[in-house]
Amino acid sequence: MVEIAEKHNIAVIEDACQAHGAEHYGKKIPFSDIGCFSFYPTKNLGAYGEGGCVVSNDKEFDELIRAYRHHGQIRSNVHKFIAYNYRLEELQAAVLRIKLKHLDKWVEMKRRNALLYNEALEDCDAVIPIEKSYNKHVYYVYVIRAKKRQKMVEYLNSKGIQTAVHYPIPIHLQEAYSFLNCKKGSFPIAEKCAEEILSLPMYAELKQEEIDFVAKSVKEFLK
Repeated sequence: MVEIAEKHNIAVIEDACQAHGAEHYGKKIPFSDIGCFSFYPTKNLGAYGEGGCVVSNDKEFDELIRAYRHHGQIRSNVHKFIAYNYRLEELQAAVLRIKLKHLDKWVEMKRRNALLYNEALEDCDAVIPIEKSYNKHVYYVYVIRAKKRQKMVEYLNSKGIQTAVHYPIPIHLQEAYSFLNCKKGSFPIAEKCAEEILSLPMYAELKQEEIDFVAKSVKEFLK
């Protein structure tokens, strides 16, 4: 992707909103021109409320995005273009500054939990996450794929296990993208994934016995 962009002089913008601390070939993301992070409270690096940031090693873009988030102001009282008020609140920055020191530890704890899940679920009829050798996954969520998802959700709920379905409607079927004129069946793989994905409990402090209980309950249902 980056090679194609460089060939045609196109900037690459990475959606890194769920990937704080992730790595690609040993380098922390973003690994291209521009990276966008979300600091929503549930993220691996979350603020007290809403927040986000854009990072770049391009000086021209850095100056542009700083102006865009401050009403187009390039210096005090000088506004070059119409823009927005998207400055991060000081309170959010203070919270993030403290939490950033713990991010690497939290990521490693979640990676350990994901490994425990993978080991416990490897011999059952569910599709579990795969991590390529050149990537480092940070497991903002731990997502499996399983048939009869709704019945599984109900079964796990009966065991006191809370789950979530993130993004149950693929983009091409969202009303916002109706102008693309895509119909059900246009992207069958995406649609199949959207019908089967299920997020199991995942957070840094999750205990091994809790992971074992969740995995055992998933396997009981799949039998």
